[in-house]
Amino acid sequence: MEISFHNNMFSLLLLLLPSLSFSPSAWAACNAVDKEALLGFKRTITADPSRLLQSWISSTDCCTSWKGVACNSVGRVVNVTRSGLVSDDDDLLDTFMNGTLSPSLGNLSYLQLLDLSNLKNLNGPIPPEFGKLRRLTHLFLNSNQLTGSIPATFKHLSRLERLFLNNNHISGIIPFSVIGSLTALTELGLSENQLRGSIPATIGKLVLLTKLDLHANNLSGSLPTTIGKLKSLKYLDLSQNTIKGSIPKSIGGLSALVLLDLNQNQITGSIPSSISGLISLQFCRISENKLTGSLPPSIGHLPSIQRLILENNKLTGKLPATMGHLVTLTELFLSNNRITSKIPSSFSNLQNLQTLDLSRNHLSGELPTELAKLQNLQTLDLSFNPLGLVSIPKWFAKLKLFRLMLAKTGIRGSLPRWLSSTSISTLDLSDNALTGNLPPWIGNMTSLSLLNLSNNGLHSSIPAEFKNLRRLMDLDLHSNKFSGNLDTIFSKGTDDPIGHYNSIDLSDNMFAGPINDSVLQSSAMDSITSLVLSYNLLKGSIPKSIRKLSELRILKVVSNGLSGKIPVELGDAMGLTTILLSRNNLMGSIPGKVINLNELKEFDVSHNQLRGEIPPHKAIIPVSSFIGNPGLCGAPLPPCERS
Repeated sequence: MEISFHNNMFSLLLLLLPSLSFSPSAWAACNAVDKEALLGFKRTITADPSRLLQSWISSTDCCTSWKGVACNSVGRVVNVTRSGLVSDDDDLLDTFMNGTLSPSLGNLSYLQLLDLSNLKNLNGPIPPEFGKLRRLTHLFLNSNQLTGSIPATFKHLSRLERLFLNNNHISGIIPFSVIGSLTALTELGLSENQLRGSIPATIGKLVLLTKLDLHANNLSGSLPTTIGKLKSLKYLDLSQNTIKGSIPKSIGGLSALVLLDLNQNQITGSIPSSISGLISLQFCRISENKLTGSLPPSIGHLPSIQRLILENNKLTGKLPATMGHLVTLTELFLSNNRITSKIPSSFSNLQNLQTLDLSRNHLSGELPTELAKLQNLQTLDLSFNPLGLVSIPKWFAKLKLFRLMLAKTGIRGSLPRWLSSTSISTLDLSDNALTGNLPPWIGNMTSLSLLNLSNNGLHSSIPAEFKNLRRLMDLDLHSNKFSGNLDTIFSKGTDDPIGHYNSIDLSDNMFAGPINDSVLQSSAMDSITSLVLSYNLLKGSIPKSIRKLSELRILKVVSNGLSGKIPVELGDAMGLTTILLSRNNLMGSIPGKVINLNELKEFDVSHNQLRGEIPPHKAIIPVSSFIGNPGLCGAPLPPCERS
């Protein structure tokens, strides 16, 4: 759900903006000081693969012949634009330069715009001489490898309107004196650097500021109360820092604010009631913080809000009925808090709501039937709330849901048949008390891409109709009482390009029989990354066709009745990171090709009947992964006896 104005988007926007154009002078040649300043920069560039500076030749006029350079009528350079994103006949060319910023650029005393953004490999510090560019209005150095601190001399750039240094390796603090001096700034981008310390209180002097992006730094301290003075501010992104303290009441003064992103900080305290002053706010994300207290009733007075994301905090109390006034709301995320009581019936007024995630709270009581009015709702997640549903309410059938998650909500009994006539693509009913069979009508749910029925009491074999789930890609049936063989699951149909499994977890059931060699070669299995079959009643050997599962990362077949050898072909699944085969009846030796897979992190073949010397291996594997095999020897077990 990233929405910040990040990285390359800045440079792309710059290309689309009307350029500051200056007609080359027909009567004044390029000033000698300016020409030498630009040549000084060219000399510090060690690689220019797209020849952005090829036309910069000392024998030609820099005002009329040098690409990316514009002059005024008296031959002074006012615009230097050599970005790594270059517009060329309606196409965007993406290139780079190696080198450093020359202090000589500080001699361009008439310069108004300097754009060296997105060159990727410009490194070294920003020369303090840049502080001499008193006429500069636009400075774009974003998306490079620049280091060092923000020069204190920047305080002299009093005409600067747009400053982007984001996506570099700039460190140190944000200088208070610099921020307090740049009173003409309308946009400031310092994100994705290594800046530390507090946000200067002098930020309140930048009353013309419309965009402030400081995300992904190491900023700490609290939000300055002066931030409420930025009456023109539309975009405020301070996410991914370590900002502490509470949200100041003054934030309610930001009546022009459209985007507020404080995600991933350490903000404490409650949401101030003054939040109702954010009358232009469309996107609000204050998730992954340490907010406490109740949601203020005034939060229902945000007339423009579309996305409200407050998940992963410590919010308590009830959901205010006033939230039913947020008729523009399309997404509401409040998961993983400590919110109590019932869902207000006023939520039925949220006619534009597409996503409602209230999972992992302490909600209880009956669900209001009025929620059936939410005809635009696509995702509903009420999982891990003590709702005591007993059954899924029948009025859910009136909704047009794509994703329904009701894990651990107290559902009992059998699966309701009305599910068969829905277009649900994600269904999670795990951690409930479902019983009975997996019904044949499950095959009618042809839109399913994820099915999680784990941790229930379902039994029976998998019905033949399961093969109709041609879009299913993630299946979790672990911890039930399913029986029969695995063929129906592994050989289901696909609906190319979708329907190829990503993950299967069938552990802790009663599946029996061998793993059929041919079904592992079905098209549904060809891109699986995680296959978990532990704690069943499987017999037979590990099929050699497992070598065909080229995307496999995780294989867990613990505590079955597998016999035979560990196939050397398992080593052809080059991406494997986890192989757990403990507590079976495997025999023979451990293939060196398997234990030496490049990506292997976890390997356990304990409690089998393996014999011989453990092959030398690079992965750090504990003794416990080999014990229970009396015939095994060699590191990390005791050395083999030599006859």
